Amino acid sequence: QVQLVESGGGLVQPGGSLRLSCALSGFTLDYYPIGWFRQAPGKEREGVSCISGSDGSTYYADSVKGRFTISRDNAKNTVYLQMNSLKPEDTAVYYCATGSPLYYCSGYVRGKYEYDYWGQGTQVTVSS
Repeated sequence: QVQLVESGGGLVQPGGSLRLSCALSGFTLDYYPIGWFRQAPGKEREGVSCISGSDGSTYYADSVKGRFTISRDNAKNTVYLQMNSLKPEDTAVYYCATGSPLYYCSGYVRGKYEYDYWGQGTQVTVSS
């Protein structure tokens, strides 16, 4: 059974940092792409980042490039999203997700492809 469980969200001041974790079970991340997307109230879902299963290559949305870093720990079957220089507009529920390994990460982040599975989400609030 495929499961993704996010953790690490919280309240942080602008300019601060958070690290989100996504614990995976039922599959291994060295084959499937793992991505993060976010949803803020009243806004459309936005792809944030993705890491490829095959070679670990990464892709970022322009809105987070240079501030967020996605990484994975194969031994722990866990994917991380390090978020630095956080802004109020980063406030959202963050979800980790996975989908077909046939599609490139860029397609998932751009919204061209839909993920097949995602977790329950973790709230990130950036406010002073």
